[in-house]
Amino acid sequence: MRVLQDALVDAVLGRLDFSSRPEPTLAGLRSIYSAWCGRVPFDNMRKVIHVRRGDLGPLPGDTAVDFFESWLRFGTGGTCWAGNGALCALLGSLGFNAQRAVGTMLTAPHLPPNHGSVTVDWEEFRYLVDASILHGEPLLLDAASALEAAGAAATKAAWSANCDRHLGHWVVRWRPLHQLDGLDCRIDEFDASAASFHQRHEKSRSWSPFNFELYLRLNRGTAVTGIAFGRRIDLDDKGHATQSPMDGHARVRFLIEEIGIHEEIVHALPPDIPTPPPPK
Repeated sequence: MRVLQDALVDAVLGRLDFSSRPEPTLAGLRSIYSAWCGRVPFDNMRKVIHVRRGDLGPLPGDTAVDFFESWLRFGTGGTCWAGNGALCALLGSLGFNAQRAVGTMLTAPHLPPNHGSVTVDWEEFRYLVDASILHGEPLLLDAASALEAAGAAATKAAWSANCDRHLGHWVVRWRPLHQLDGLDCRIDEFDASAASFHQRHEKSRSWSPFNFELYLRLNRGTAVTGIAFGRRIDLDDKGHATQSPMDGHARVRFLIEEIGIHEEIVHALPPDIPTPPPPK
């Protein structure tokens, strides 16, 4: 079933540098996910603007149409519920058997699910393609060959993402820019609904680690660049990190000139404020 209008799908594919629609095969999945990771940032720019203004309307990117229209116009991406919802819709529109998934970024013990993701079934296998982790290559959820199927790029490049089974769940080990020693993301639920994504996204309006300070991540070949809580962080193709303060004019220049964000969004960004602890 078609999820997005053909004109929007074609505009998105053109921005991703596709001259024709990729086939719904494993090779097609690899090509479109790789292109996404290098061109669609994980970022909270529109959400920070929205929340800090006290806007009571729908959260930015809550629908795939809003997400892609903004990306095409401004170059912005979104946080996990928005970005992964949009990626799932795009893949479904291209004929892939894509489903939303719900997971938990294990930043502390005993957390409830707090992360949206995407899986794609191909033949008898299931692959993870996450629009937030941006691991560059689909990760095979198969205990016998997960690391091998992830490919050398996904295990040796700056993304360094891999997955394995633990206590009955798939767990992805990756490197957030603000936690370079690594973080586990446990996949808790497959085949989640669009309504579930909307409800969890809306719940993040009152508090989220991405409501207060700018965060952005984007792949550059086998390297990664971005901003995390006031610092620019670059990971080279060996995974080595360099960091520097990022605010004021340096932040504006980086977003506009290096990432390609439209100046209308950049100049609307409020200054960072320290992220408060989550409500009890």
